[in-house]
Amino acid sequence: MSLRITQLNLPVHHGPDALQRKVLSVLRIRREDLLSLEIIRRSVDARKKDQILFSYTVDAAVREEQTVLRRCRNPHVSAASEKTYRAPESGTEPLLHRPVIIGTGPAGLFAGLLLARKGYRPLLLERGLPAGKRKISVERFWKEGRLDPESNVSFGEGGAGTFSDGKLNTLVKDDSGRNREVLKTFVAFGAPPDILWQHLPHVGTDLLIDIVGGIRREIERLGGEVCFETRAEHLLTKDGKLCCIEVTDLKGPEPGSAGGEVGRLRKIPCEVLIAAPGHSARDTFEHFLSDGVVMEPKSFAVGVRIQHPQHMIDVSQYGEKEADFLSPAVYKLAAKSGGRGVYTFCMCPGGYVVNASSEPGRTAVNGMSCHDRASGNANSAVIVTVTPEDFGAEGPLSGIAFQRALEERAYDAADGKIPVQLFGDFCAGRVSSGYGGVRPCFCGETSFADLNPVLGPEISAALKEGISGFDKKIRGFARADAILAGVESRTSSPVRIPRDLEFLSNISGLYPCGEGAGYAGGITSAAMDGLKCAEAVICRYAAPAR
Repeated sequence: MSLRITQLNLPVHHGPDALQRKVLSVLRIRREDLLSLEIIRRSVDARKKDQILFSYTVDAAVREEQTVLRRCRNPHVSAASEKTYRAPESGTEPLLHRPVIIGTGPAGLFAGLLLARKGYRPLLLERGLPAGKRKISVERFWKEGRLDPESNVSFGEGGAGTFSDGKLNTLVKDDSGRNREVLKTFVAFGAPPDILWQHLPHVGTDLLIDIVGGIRREIERLGGEVCFETRAEHLLTKDGKLCCIEVTDLKGPEPGSAGGEVGRLRKIPCEVLIAAPGHSARDTFEHFLSDGVVMEPKSFAVGVRIQHPQHMIDVSQYGEKEADFLSPAVYKLAAKSGGRGVYTFCMCPGGYVVNASSEPGRTAVNGMSCHDRASGNANSAVIVTVTPEDFGAEGPLSGIAFQRALEERAYDAADGKIPVQLFGDFCAGRVSSGYGGVRPCFCGETSFADLNPVLGPEISAALKEGISGFDKKIRGFARADAILAGVESRTSSPVRIPRDLEFLSNISGLYPCGEGAGYAGGITSAAMDGLKCAEAVICRYAAPAR
């Protein structure tokens, strides 16, 4: 057993032995009685800018734990109770075919990895390319403007999270050990070990590309299979139960292999399907709706990306003294405007605003950082909540129609490039003529445009009020030369596929999963939901015979 110690505060410039000395003092023990020390969490306490601290949570293995615990009488010391993740035992219901998974984002990959480790040999379907090849097509799009609708920032190995900041923090309450298991898995496949204890862990796009490829190769080593350039189409059922999925092959046969013409439809028999396509797979949701899958619209948020100098954010959060020493600062801001929520989302320190479009004739943006977060700019989505009352009640996919209309106006405003406007010009309703003191950091071509008609009067007004209000919390946030880019429309899924306590939809055998189905909001929560759905399959079914 170990003792957990919380709120161990030390100056940010503390020496290598300071933490150990602090633990010995708090526990009132000698050095030889401390068997091991593990950092569980470290965060920055910047409430006092003249005395910024690191706040640690640690687990200390000591001799005679109970004696030490009774003697120290400290409310911040307790018996450690870290939950170790355990996959469930397999059920007994037979499976004629191996489980199928749609999507190789974090939900699909982690579901596939767990099933593969338990001997289920899953089949993963991915419409896009492997991460390495996908990177090439994405960079070509940013440079030349040639969009591949099947392999882009949204589609391909690793999902939309691959081309992001790679943030691994989550607000999901977890008493099962899944969160820790996800982080440990990322470390096992190449992520920095410090993500296990950083308060706001992140990986970065440059590292994620190799990490997701490593997870896929492990699935394959364990008997699973990943079919790239294979787009899910329709579900086939019999007596309300799933029996097949129809797919389109998007590539021709490999040299020397048989069959598989481009565009060929084929059917894959399956009784179990984990659907984790991501919320940009709009055609998949259209097909599933026509196949009888029950769906419902849900609230989401839309807006713009805003860029500031990262140093400005660092000084605001840490003060001049420590701004250069501490890693790039983050922020999270929220306000109300006319009854709507206005808030920042997916903040990317030292990052880039990227063209994240996935459909021809429609423009969407996102934020991305490499591991070093060294671009010099901070960017974040500033978004406004929209509800089914805003986008009409014309069926479960009305939110998708709302998103598409925004993206079409953004595309038209800048002739297919990212529409950009300085905040002062946005407030004045005029097209910007040049940049100010904020150096732009974009991946993808840009063009100055007026974002007011793109967003519409209500969203535009809420953004102006919200950004102006945020200036009271971060000085300079509403500076006239802050760079806005539109549109940020893919913050979360506008659809939810209801599922029961066994994680099943109204169609028996269909397990809606991850962000696209409305059950996650980031890399870690999506990966955790992938584990949950895989666990549900494992608990019910025996692994299929080879």
